[in-house]
Amino acid sequence: MNPKIMRILTSIMTVLAAGMAILSGIMKLTQSKEIVDTLTKVGVGSSAIPLGLMEIGFAALFLYPKTMKLGFILLSCYFAGAIATELSHGTPFNAVMPLVLIWIAAFLRDKSIFLPTAAV
Repeated sequence: MNPKIMRILTSIMTVLAAGMAILSGIMKLTQSKEIVDTLTKVGVGSSAIPLGLMEIGFAALFLYPKTMKLGFILLSCYFAGAIATELSHGTPFNAVMPLVLIWIAAFLRDKSIFLPTAAV
């Protein structure tokens, strides 16, 4: 594939993935009623602000090239925990899409995250 097209596709996927996490974090920081109600159902309603700060911070690490791998690990753990919480409480799987986009973006940015022998 054309390197320029690949670079554009990678940028789009990265912005979408980080954007979803940042938007979710902002919604938690603004104490959106719907978000707080959902978090309260699963027992973490009082932690909306710390959760929002974590999402935004992890997404920032993911966006910055030198800390992308750390951001990837932290976002993956965060959203995996969200999926586990959703599973245990029978709520919709809202955390699946951001996690999938994060993994796709990470793979496009640095294949060595998933394939250790891949050229960087």
